[in-house]
Amino acid sequence: MSSTKPLITVTLKFDPDEMARRGRIGAYARLSKYDSADLTAPARAAFLDKFEQAVDPDGILPPQERQRRATYARKAHFIRLARLSAAARSKKPRASPTTAPELSDEDAA
Repeated sequence: MSSTKPLITVTLKFDPDEMARRGRIGAYARLSKYDSADLTAPARAAFLDKFEQAVDPDGILPPQERQRRATYARKAHFIRLARLSAAARSKKPRASPTTAPELSDEDAA
């Protein structure tokens, strides 16, 4: 008699709601241990640096002037995003207020 191990079946189907719950558990556990500002600081610094690089790619401006220009480049970026968002919202059909259907005398009985 040769001993064979039972086969293990792996299912790759995931319930989206369960995965969302697991993700929230992980996020809350991480936030309970660390300050969220510390967790996102490298990403924020890289994002802001992108604007400084855009306004002074050669690095020839004085730091104060580079930062001033980067501030306005960032403001322009967010205003542009807001404008595009408003334009996208205006193209969506608006939901009309739903009214209850009127009941006839026969329906009311």
